[in-house]
Amino acid sequence: MKRDSLTRVRAFAMKLPDVEEGTTFGYPAFKVGGKAFAWFPKKKEVELGSLGVRMSILERDFRIKDTPAVYYVTPHYKDYPSVLARIETLHPGSLKNFLERRFRKVAKKAAVREWEAAQG
Repeated sequence: MKRDSLTRVRAFAMKLPDVEEGTTFGYPAFKVGGKAFAWFPKKKEVELGSLGVRMSILERDFRIKDTPAVYYVTPHYKDYPSVLARIETLHPGSLKNFLERRFRKVAKKAAVREWEAAQG
């Protein structure tokens, strides 16, 4: 995995409430309430530095069609509600928004409301 990808993701993910950095299958992951919302998969068909994130298959297919230079899926992930993102191709603001949206889907609703209220 590209070290810069992990550093970039960590810089945004760790600012979210109750997010913990841990591992999933021995590789870096970011979790809230014990649930991973972003991880760096290590499979031979996954491009180095790619981040896996949970999302609906419908949203995933839209993202891949709209921005194939950033988002993709491998055969391993085709039946899972997730997408792979090439972190190095994402603008910092897009990466921040992308991670925040994933966080909102996994975190408890009360925690999300509290965090959003604190954002202004």
